[in-house]
Amino acid sequence: MPENWMLPRIFPIGGILFDLLFVMIAIPVEAYVLHYRLKFDKKTSTFYAISINLFSSVIGWFIFFVSEPLLPIEVKSELINYMFFNGFKSPNTQTVIILTACIIFFATFLMKFFILRGLLVLLNETFAKKEEDPQTSQRQKRLRLSSVNFQNTNLVTTILIANSLSYSAITVILLFRSK
Repeated sequence: MPENWMLPRIFPIGGILFDLLFVMIAIPVEAYVLHYRLKFDKKTSTFYAISINLFSSVIGWFIFFVSEPLLPIEVKSELINYMFFNGFKSPNTQTVIILTACIIFFATFLMKFFILRGLLVLLNETFAKKEEDPQTSQRQKRLRLSSVNFQNTNLVTTILIANSLSYSAITVILLFRSK
């Protein structure tokens, strides 16, 4: 690590405001998907959508502020140029942005899945509860295990659909912004 490692003194207010806009767009989209696919009531699905989006946003900004001082000077220059002037100097930057966007999408998807799974376990939702029965047969254990696997698969699919739809809506907003 470099010796002069420290947090930046200037916060990208425009980026933070756009992130707030993106979270405000993602919450209703993801709440609808959680309500429709996981059969939560509207209040619960909205709570989970707010929670996973805010937690993943905070974690994302933390990762950004920790990794920004470690970036090469050229990347920092392009990042600053984009944040303040909404443009790039180098034509090769778009390739890096597309690769970074894909990485961010899948990282956000994984974060949201683990956050939602953790919230379901912590709050003891019926979706994640296991029935306790002292006299269970082998067949019942296998059925319960397959049910838990199905619930995990359903949760993964639901989060992937919700994340994809919210990222699509955000991409449309970014396309309107660039014009």
